[in-house]
Amino acid sequence: MSKIHRFSSNDFTIRIAAVDATEVIQELQTLQKMFPIPVIGVGQAMIGAVLLASQLKDDQQVGLLFRGNGSIKSIYAEANFNGHVRAYTPYPQYEPPHYHDGFKFKDALGRGTLTVARHQPFQKQPFHGTVEMISGEIAENIAHYLHQSHQIRSVVALGIYLDEYGKVQKAGGIVLEIMPGVDELVVDKIQANVEKNQPSISQILKDGGRVIDLVKPYMEGIDFTELDHPYDVKYFCPCTKDRVSAALEVLGEADLQDMIEKEEQPEITCQMCGKPYHFNVDEIKEIRERIHRNSMH
Repeated sequence: MSKIHRFSSNDFTIRIAAVDATEVIQELQTLQKMFPIPVIGVGQAMIGAVLLASQLKDDQQVGLLFRGNGSIKSIYAEANFNGHVRAYTPYPQYEPPHYHDGFKFKDALGRGTLTVARHQPFQKQPFHGTVEMISGEIAENIAHYLHQSHQIRSVVALGIYLDEYGKVQKAGGIVLEIMPGVDELVVDKIQANVEKNQPSISQILKDGGRVIDLVKPYMEGIDFTELDHPYDVKYFCPCTKDRVSAALEVLGEADLQDMIEKEEQPEITCQMCGKPYHFNVDEIKEIRERIHRNSMH
């Protein structure tokens, strides 16, 4: 299981979340039969969401919606404090015309907006913040959002390493947030560490590094401590047959009647987790009856 690790500088002005998310990103690729370029973008968005969510409180949730003018159009990822995460793109099998430059994600998303929704259990409406995307890179846009919407300076590094066949071998990330009241000398130190060490998340993991090894290059010369965070990252989708059945009501009575007459038995697949739901003719009749009853009220 991939465990989320949280750290803090000893003066509490730097907080860090980091994860080796290899297993959950491999699961994403398998569930959605995702091709190399989409899995890099969607996987990085998933890692970013789970790291942001780990700094919230119990059952709070964060959703990231990237809308771009590139071929992939959009990516959505959501995660909660307890480590549950899921994600989606409408084009999981997107392929560029060629792979001359290797597996490069940047141009697939293009430019557009990033909307972040933070849900709290007791709130009716989530808090939404939207910023312009400043690049085609997931990590840069998350850092830009934190600065624009929360005035938090940060380092966001997300990495996914694919083998020559486009299969996920390693995946992980770190979000380092600089809190108000920090000594600017500490910020300079982090900046210098980034320039000197040039950490590569996927390279560190590929070389057998652990989660602490993702953090050390950024925090060289700064005392920090690991905090308790007992949650693993788990791909979790709350879809149920009832929810899918409710979605079929959108078709309306006429279309459902047509399916009944043709004795069609649709299989609906959840786009988020790839789980198939099979409906027989009797179940379709039941949905049609339900719409009819509701229309009488």
